[in-house]
Amino acid sequence: MREHLGFLKTSSAAVKVAAWVFLCLGLIGGVSIILGLAKGYSRLIGVVVLVLYTFFFFLFYLIAKIADLLIKIINEIKKENP
Repeated sequence: MREHLGFLKTSSAAVKVAAWVFLCLGLIGGVSIILGLAKGYSRLIGVVVLVLYTFFFFLFYLIAKIADLLIKIINEIKKENP
């Protein structure tokens, strides 16, 4: 497991960045639809976009936090077993 720590740290950071990108794009898209800047879409679609992108943000952020927790568990096991 120790050889996978670098991959876990890198993937956790990448997934966190992806989560924030999803949230920012979702906020921009959803608000622009709600404000009527995107013609041809109802305001309800804007709310749906906000909800979906917020869900994806929390999903990706949860996955990254689980990877961080796994890193901590591996480090604790490494301390106990020299």
